[in-house]
Amino acid sequence: MSDLYNFNPSQIVVYSTERCSDCRRAKAFLDIQHIPHLTVPLEGDERATHFVSEINHGYHSVPTIIFPDGSILVEPTLEELQSKFST
Repeated sequence: MSDLYNFNPSQIVVYSTERCSDCRRAKAFLDIQHIPHLTVPLEGDERATHFVSEINHGYHSVPTIIFPDGSILVEPTLEELQSKFST
C-alpha cells in the first residue's frame, strides 16, 4: 500500500514546504526522537498540494502530519508533538 495521499499510512507522513519554519521544527523533532517518517514536499507536487488542501478544508496548512492510527496533526506545536509520542 502506498503511504502517499492516504488517511491510513503504514508510517508517519509529513506534508511540508521548504520555507515553512513549523515544518522544519516538526521534522527536526521526529529526527531527534528517531521517529521514522516520510516527508512529502508540496513544491512541484500538485497531488500532494490538493490532498493537503482537501484535509484542511481548502487551506494549504503545513505541516500536515498523518499517523498510521489515522490521526492527523496540522501545524502542531512542539507540545502537541511531544504529547502524541508520550506514553
